[in-house]
Amino acid sequence: MQSAIYVGLSAQLVLEKRMETLARNVANMNTAGYRAEEVKFSTFLSKKGPDGVNFASEGESFINRMHGGVDKTGNPLDVAVEGDGFLAISTPAGTVYTRDGRMKITAQGELQTHSNYPVLDAGGSPMLLDPEGGPPVIAKDGMIWQGTQQVGALGLFTIDPNAKLQRYENSGVIPDKAATPILDFVINGVRQGFVEGSNVNPIREMAKLIMVTRAFESAANAIDKGEKSVDGAIRSLGETS
Repeated sequence: MQSAIYVGLSAQLVLEKRMETLARNVANMNTAGYRAEEVKFSTFLSKKGPDGVNFASEGESFINRMHGGVDKTGNPLDVAVEGDGFLAISTPAGTVYTRDGRMKITAQGELQTHSNYPVLDAGGSPMLLDPEGGPPVIAKDGMIWQGTQQVGALGLFTIDPNAKLQRYENSGVIPDKAATPILDFVINGVRQGFVEGSNVNPIREMAKLIMVTRAFESAANAIDKGEKSVDGAIRSLGETS
């Protein structure tokens, strides 16, 4: 069978994966703290035959760390992370890091995310506030006050730029390298009463989705032409034999 058919099939597999990531990004364009998923593609050279044939690889997925837009909510339990830091939360999968700063206080005083996961301090411990202490005041360095009483401090962490991130649910990430607590709050910090949105550019993602769809159709046409060429060759050889 002609190599064009194999090349077309490999292209379709890659494009299908890309369509899935683009569709997931578009679906989460309004998800707080969501980080877009991207795919790095490459080709590898076939060793078969005298002439090299480039096949598309499946691609390597990665999470784009670019910041998202910030919206004012006025809710004292909302914070937007400034700089490159992440909040830490406790989940069944262990410690997960997120830029989704929407929080709530339970009846027992536990500070949790909207998904009911405990928010952690710099030492990795769940945070407890006074449920009757009134709205908290959260400083840029994460210090939390209720009235004149300091009741805790949000943990902010940096993740190694070279660490690979695994997605947890929609807005969480799990790095393959240990995160480091932030101690310098000149650039990094939190902003009370604001929430960071996703970093998805919906117009760009939709344009990419259209391009990938067209490329998928072109690959399908190439496979169809390759199959017709093979069928024609078989008929010609059958008639002459």
